[in-house]
Amino acid sequence: MKIAILSRNAKLYSTQRLVEAALQHGHEVDVIDHLKCIIITEQKKPAIYYNGKYLENYDAVIPRIGASVTFYGSAVVRQFEMKKVFSTVESQALIRSRDKLRSLQILSRDGLGLPKTVFTNYSMDVDEIISEVGGAPVIIKLLEGTQGLGVVLAETKKAAASVIQAFHNLKARIIVQEFIKESKGADIRAFVVDGKVVGAMKRQGKEGEFRSNLHRGGSSDIIKLSKVETAAAIKAAKALGLQVAGVDMLQSSRGPLIIEVNSSPGLKGIESATGVDVASKIIQYIEKNAPLSKIQKDKINA
Repeated sequence: MKIAILSRNAKLYSTQRLVEAALQHGHEVDVIDHLKCIIITEQKKPAIYYNGKYLENYDAVIPRIGASVTFYGSAVVRQFEMKKVFSTVESQALIRSRDKLRSLQILSRDGLGLPKTVFTNYSMDVDEIISEVGGAPVIIKLLEGTQGLGVVLAETKKAAASVIQAFHNLKARIIVQEFIKESKGADIRAFVVDGKVVGAMKRQGKEGEFRSNLHRGGSSDIIKLSKVETAAAIKAAKALGLQVAGVDMLQSSRGPLIIEVNSSPGLKGIESATGVDVASKIIQYIEKNAPLSKIQKDKINA
């Protein structure tokens, strides 16, 4: 097969691992910077121009799209889809997962456990907002935040009111969530590929840090999920239409609570913690589901 990895940096761990896995499985692989792609649209002839040539005859694409470039990245993925190229993450699922509020609404509709969440465009009812999520402390998140950035723990009602009003004055869109005390600054990342959990880790925030993101100095260890946690992770990924996803959950007294479903989860943390070759799991998913292009069929039959 001929596989394209959409990544802005070929030296990133996740990109390198996917390249290694694809080559080990005997496939051709190219790393393509999606922001340098030119999308050409005409009647029944979608095209992508990149580095002086048209991108042709790919069997599959693996999107590694950063949150800050979701709009253009998803457009490139959609163009590949129009060319009948299989994608490990569909363009609409990518867009859906990046909208924190929309994704929470979908998860809620499908009956998944969530921290109680409030979204508002009106800052004058701060007392009601804080009360609705159980009072202080509360978690305040920017809808466009990622890797723990734009996430604030407000430990008192006064602090929460100040942060909410400040964000609203800046015209920033936020959600306010209940603080799950029993999680003790830890969460679970379950890595889902093709409807199965292929690995899971527990991430613990560093001393004095409520965010467990590894990018912010947190640590990780392998964890065996309960049947309920496994089912929740699989159901959450399916609800958002993601076949490759990192599902983040909090352990609570009322069961697993989904906090986010990541459509471009990093491989370094999960592979280091679990020892599982997750990159190969993704390549195997492609092998199972991607139809071969005519060129690849001709090579096999030659």
